[in-house]
Amino acid sequence: MTDQSTVQTLSRNDRPTWPAVRCGFRGKCPNCGKGKLLHSYLKVNDACADCGEAFVHHRADDGPAYLTILIVGHLLAPLLHIVFVQFRPDPLTLFAIFALGCLSLSLYLLPRLKGVVVAYQWARRMHGFGNDD
Repeated sequence: MTDQSTVQTLSRNDRPTWPAVRCGFRGKCPNCGKGKLLHSYLKVNDACADCGEAFVHHRADDGPAYLTILIVGHLLAPLLHIVFVQFRPDPLTLFAIFALGCLSLSLYLLPRLKGVVVAYQWARRMHGFGNDD
């Protein structure tokens, strides 16, 4: 007879988190790593075209936007301070460079972090991802 901790360990190990998160960051299915996770900029596919894994259970909500703001803010705020103190550029130049950098980095990270959140939920069997096994 197995105890509850062994069962939980086995159920977590059959869906390793880090490979799933890496696939999610690349926009690939966390199950097979081949199919597309997103079919447009932020729309999650209902299921993987290659392996058939259902993604309708995902609950990413505001998580990817929060993570994007957190990462972009922590990268650009110290950089903005360093550039301002060291070089003292014209305020309009400083604004233009950092506004473009903030926008570009945010647009790059948002779909990737949405894939990470969905893949993490899949790997941890959250929100119905583990009910059909």
